[in-house]
Amino acid sequence: MDHILSIVLFMPLVGLLGLLFIPSSNARAVKLWANIAAFIGFLVSLPLVFNFDSGKDYQFVEKAAWIPTIGANYHIGIDGLGLLLVMLTTVVGFIAILSSWNAVNIRLKEYYAYFLILQTGMLGVFMSLDFLLFFVFWETVLVPMYLIIGIWGGQRRVYAAIKFMIYTLIGSVLMLLGILTLYFEHSKQFHTFSFDVADLMRLQLSSGLQWWVFWAFFLGFAVKVPMWPFHTWLPDAHTEAPTAGSVILASVLLKMGTYGFLRFSLPLLPDAAKNHTIVNVMAVLSMIGIVYGALASLMQKDWKKLVAYSSVSHLGFCTLGIFALNPAGISGSIIQQINHGISTGMLFLIVGVVYERRHTREISEYGGLLRVMPIFTLVFGIAMLSSMGMPPLNGFIGEITILSGAYQISLPWAFWGAVGIAIGAAYLLWLFQRTMLGEVKEKNRKLMDLSWREIAVFAPLVIWAFWIGLNPQPYFRVLDRSVAQIVERVQPGYYADHKLPNPLNAGVASAEVR
Repeated sequence: MDHILSIVLFMPLVGLLGLLFIPSSNARAVKLWANIAAFIGFLVSLPLVFNFDSGKDYQFVEKAAWIPTIGANYHIGIDGLGLLLVMLTTVVGFIAILSSWNAVNIRLKEYYAYFLILQTGMLGVFMSLDFLLFFVFWETVLVPMYLIIGIWGGQRRVYAAIKFMIYTLIGSVLMLLGILTLYFEHSKQFHTFSFDVADLMRLQLSSGLQWWVFWAFFLGFAVKVPMWPFHTWLPDAHTEAPTAGSVILASVLLKMGTYGFLRFSLPLLPDAAKNHTIVNVMAVLSMIGIVYGALASLMQKDWKKLVAYSSVSHLGFCTLGIFALNPAGISGSIIQQINHGISTGMLFLIVGVVYERRHTREISEYGGLLRVMPIFTLVFGIAMLSSMGMPPLNGFIGEITILSGAYQISLPWAFWGAVGIAIGAAYLLWLFQRTMLGEVKEKNRKLMDLSWREIAVFAPLVIWAFWIGLNPQPYFRVLDRSVAQIVERVQPGYYADHKLPNPLNAGVASAEVR
């Protein structure tokens, strides 16, 4: 298994090199090669699942000198958190590219090239154990996403792309200041320069310094999530992006923000992370996001914008779970991040299907689709119930675990979370009723049901939704050790105080890696 992570990381770029040799005039060959490259990218990631040991810490670790003069290394590895997000990226990346077969017909070679670059950038974010390497991959993601929105998006694509770039760049600059603060603090304390996350974990930081670095990181990560009130770029980006762009944006890119909180803000800045004021601010912003996103979805007339605002609500649950700072909240948050990638990815694909047929996203233009598109209606119903959190689908286990963690901290946290779930059920059921039920409009009578290719696009997500909903225990088992490390870092002795079995004590020493 030597260098398996590097193979997974750079496989999309290998596909890109092959793409360069295909003539742009041969559209079918370009499409076939891009889909094959994305599928191989998924296949080479499967050994990570089969060889992952939930009793160990970072695995498949690779380290090589990169810029030794400043203490930067090519250092990658994954734990349970990284494994789930890497697999989400390879699965959704392939599905997004496959969904583009009929949706995009201009500048195909560039379109698929940007997607393959984007895939490597996202994978690098979830694998990096060196802070500078992480930041390089973090910034790499911005350019292809900006171009995908700006070139192949809707009528207001330029506005949406520029807004996306400005918001994320400002957040990234402030995050970089936080990274440099830790970098120079390490030099001051240990007289060596290092961007290695393990080295930075050894820092002894004052509460005041942790406070300022936390807020610098917060702005970078909160914009990416996005948390309220930094969310305003998201509806525009989602609405104007092509279908595959919306899918990858919702399913994977937004998780870079929540991943940042879990990987860096909490473990590196434990005193700030558990500061009463910070926890309350994060919880209030999360609860506002949950309710505001759900209410905004309830008011939308544009099908795609409704799904976009639902992401603000769903990601509010994820950040609420993170700052419950207990095993239930954090593990529920991670599971819900995967769930959101599955359910919201399906919902954006569903919008893409009807848009390809009718070229309108106005909800009022639809109705009675059950009679002409029964298979499509079934898939939409599954996606809707998944997003609502109905058992036995995936959304239920994530939301109930987050609410359990939130309830342990504060009854109002759990209450407002429950309110968000109730409003979520309202806008999703109302959307289903307005589009799938009732009389068929004349313009919809001849709509074609899902093709075999479209069924193949939805099938993996449908299967995954039922798999998590019916058998979530393997996912929690994969996460147990990662979650325990975060909790013990922020609240030392938590497991002993609560008389809970500590996953860190069951298994091999934490320093051992594959």
